[in-house]
Amino acid sequence: MRKSLVRIVQEKGIKDKRVLEAMEQVPRHFFFEKAFLEQAYQDKAFPIGEGQTISQPYTVAYQTELLEVQPTDKILEIGTGSGYQCSILLKLTPKVYTIEYNEVLYHKANRQFQLMGLTPHTFLGDGSEGLPQHAPFNKIIVTAGAPIIPKTLLRQLTIGGKLVIPVGDTATQKMLRITRLGEDEFAKEEFDNFKFVPLLGKQGWK
Repeated sequence: MRKSLVRIVQEKGIKDKRVLEAMEQVPRHFFFEKAFLEQAYQDKAFPIGEGQTISQPYTVAYQTELLEVQPTDKILEIGTGSGYQCSILLKLTPKVYTIEYNEVLYHKANRQFQLMGLTPHTFLGDGSEGLPQHAPFNKIIVTAGAPIIPKTLLRQLTIGGKLVIPVGDTATQKMLRITRLGEDEFAKEEFDNFKFVPLLGKQGWK
């Protein structure tokens, strides 16, 4: 089932072999209640409670491919959610920091990581503010729709670092990739439109 899911995202245009291998290795059904196991390998988002979703596998692969993760990268994920995206990132680099706004999901994801023997650095708090105490990061990925590009996140990138973030209104967001070229110099690339749950916090939706 995992192989057929990988084929689906490949057919939709995902080319990065390491991303596809990571998706094949991570058992997505671990993040589902037993009653919904048949939904685990469909290319769809699915509710995980608390008004949040486990992202569509294609979206996870799309954002991960845009990040261009290197094995030595230190990554910050904004929005742990179910923990699925974080588990994919951990197949690409061991240095993953992830922050979750919702306390129920934070504890649930931590239990999941323990069950799977995974050891990301997990935090509970306002992801829109990033993790300044652990910055800088080579890559930052935001898994919720933001109204703006948070300046706090830009400041936490290394020179040459990349931020992948969906930005727009609550109905639809444009996937952006921001590369930090210098102290105050950034390059912005625009990609496809998506629909994410809202990014909450000081730099997100109040």
